[in-house]
Amino acid sequence: MFFQQLRRGFFGNVRNDVLSGITVALALIPEAIAFSIMAGVDPMVGLYASFTIAVTISIVGGRPGMISAATGAMASLMGPLIVKYGLDYLFAATVLTGLIQWILGVFKVGRFITFVPHSVIIGFVNALAIIIFMAQLPNFVGESWPMYAMVAGTLAIIYLLPLLTKVVPSALIAIVVMTVLAIALKIDVRTVGDMGEIKQALPLFHIPDISWSWKTLLILLPFSLALAIVGMTESLLTATIVDEMTETGSDKNREVRGQGIANVITGFFGGMAGCAMIGQTVINIKSGGRTRLSTLISGVFLLFLILVLGDIVKQIPMAALVGVMFMVSIGTFDWGAVRTLGQIPRSDAVVMVLTVAIVVATSNLAIGVVSGVVLSALNFGWRMARLRCEVVEEDSGLETSKQYVIAGPLFFGTMTYFIELFKHHTDPDHIVIDLQASHIWDHSAITAITKVTQKYAALGKRVTITGLNPESRRMIDQLGLPVKLPL
Repeated sequence: MFFQQLRRGFFGNVRNDVLSGITVALALIPEAIAFSIMAGVDPMVGLYASFTIAVTISIVGGRPGMISAATGAMASLMGPLIVKYGLDYLFAATVLTGLIQWILGVFKVGRFITFVPHSVIIGFVNALAIIIFMAQLPNFVGESWPMYAMVAGTLAIIYLLPLLTKVVPSALIAIVVMTVLAIALKIDVRTVGDMGEIKQALPLFHIPDISWSWKTLLILLPFSLALAIVGMTESLLTATIVDEMTETGSDKNREVRGQGIANVITGFFGGMAGCAMIGQTVINIKSGGRTRLSTLISGVFLLFLILVLGDIVKQIPMAALVGVMFMVSIGTFDWGAVRTLGQIPRSDAVVMVLTVAIVVATSNLAIGVVSGVVLSALNFGWRMARLRCEVVEEDSGLETSKQYVIAGPLFFGTMTYFIELFKHHTDPDHIVIDLQASHIWDHSAITAITKVTQKYAALGKRVTITGLNPESRRMIDQLGLPVKLPL
């Protein structure tokens, strides 16, 4: 059984996984360096993080084929901590981030992703596509026509080569071809080496040199908690996107635990906290990567590039990598959502657009996604908080009764409206409340029913409640509130 799982997890798609992993590793280098600069640390911090996270998550993660490494979303939160307290506090915060994520995974918060509406997921994806595109634009500053020509050439190879053959990922061929041309023709364009120094050295085990105390924990906790939430959110959403792209499922809680373990290990090997990367993940999936092997290869080959091929890697033109990321941006963006924007419910369209706007404006994925979820929840609550009531009066000759037929959910959002439906002083002596077309959802609903019946009782009038479904009746019985029900 173990060997079957190992074979399926690592060796079910070897050739494509190896080639896609190599492609991802090449694309990881400038991203890791850029995110290190964003955080205000040495480029090797991001490179070491990308290696350790990718290798670790390939073993303990819950979504095969997904790439995790140092990310911009995480790096943007680290600056204040590094400026005020130093690099070792970053490593300690990374370890604490991992512990928090592992605990969240143990408590199965991966189910959180089921509460994220489709409109928010689409907004998240499109916002990331825009951010990826915009992040490439600074590479054109101060560059001449060779840069534009090489970007165009890269895109041409990426899109045209698959028409001839799909044996090798077109993005990998594009990077190799452009690198050879840049070196052979001595084209004057920015290279990976211009972004930062790449040291040919292994990451070493290092215990953060900080004061381990309650005071230190209080310093680290706000940063680590923010990093944990952002990392978990981006990882779960990326996993969901990969599920849809590959038409396969994944263990979201295992993924959260795996991200935690990866960050703990990274913190002890001189790396910064990271999470899933939608851009590199799209490169991997589009290049044919499907199993854990592709993620493992991306990390291992990244270290090989650093240690053995560092001098060659430094000469890779940024134009080639910019072209690859443009492809990722174009492929990630959900163009169908734009075409159907006028056809979907207006509220969903608004949520989608606002999610995109918030993520792009703040560059904070968690803020954008949480805002989208809150807006969707408010919209759902507003639509659900509606009751319909039909009033029927009957006179049997012996007794006059009035029946209120309630349709719609009874919960905190409809409690006030429910109470206001009844005319206590003018109603006859017998009141029937028919809840056959309704459902009791919470304590507020039971409280509302209790208030109505008590007001009638104070006036000496009799109330009969009918049509309760078994779940509603059980909730009333469990809470033990003074609502008198017919047998």
